[in-house]
Amino acid sequence: MDHFIWNIDPVLISFMGLKVHWYGALFATAIACGFQVMKRIYIKEGHDVESLDNLLIYCVVGIIVGARLAHCFFYDPAYYFSHPLKIFAIWEGGLASHGGGLGAILALFYYHKKVKMPFLYLLDRLAIATAIFGFFVRMANFMNSEILGLPTTAPWAIIFERVDMLPRHPAQLYEAFAYLAIFIGLSAIFKYTRMKQKEGAIFGLFLCLVFGARFAIEFVKVKQAVYADDWVMSAGQMLSIPFLVVGIALLVMPYIKSNRAAQ
Repeated sequence: MDHFIWNIDPVLISFMGLKVHWYGALFATAIACGFQVMKRIYIKEGHDVESLDNLLIYCVVGIIVGARLAHCFFYDPAYYFSHPLKIFAIWEGGLASHGGGLGAILALFYYHKKVKMPFLYLLDRLAIATAIFGFFVRMANFMNSEILGLPTTAPWAIIFERVDMLPRHPAQLYEAFAYLAIFIGLSAIFKYTRMKQKEGAIFGLFLCLVFGARFAIEFVKVKQAVYADDWVMSAGQMLSIPFLVVGIALLVMPYIKSNRAAQ
């Protein structure tokens, strides 16, 4: 069976020694799209749009620092403890989405203290922006031929020629389109339902959907953590469980409180 062969150059533009990589361009697009989603929500709800500039800075720093530290300490700790200066070598690659998510949450917490807005209220809205952010980041991974799926004979398998000639699950695309679907779904829920009045519920649903999808897709991904080859679950699945637990709690608690108040 013939499979689609993927062999795109990770460099998007090269001019006079300067190179723009697909990853960088799509990461910037992810930030821009997430910012525009938040800006649209702020305008609709009558909030100060200028304060979003600070949120953007806090989140970018939080995402990059959190994602880098999580990659170093959760996926290959032995190497980075032996070579601590390599922790700062972000240009060599290595960002973990779980850490990036936690970094964004901490950044938002700092922002909420500054603007005096409810933390869960902000999380519900940032969840929508984060979903579209995740879509573009996973597309960036696809352009880089990284975060590979396991070999398969499925007709939709892709050969990542820059890596090897094995047909593999396009795990990056699975995640990317899962996040895109989550973005569309959360946007519709936010616009057409009363769920946004239950503070924390949309963010809880976001955590359940994103990390539920991540947990499922990990079954067809190459394990990224060096030490987890013999584990039943991958490091990505183990790290997803706390987010799922928190997501379920945030999703259920507002409705429990509403039922108690109604009694």
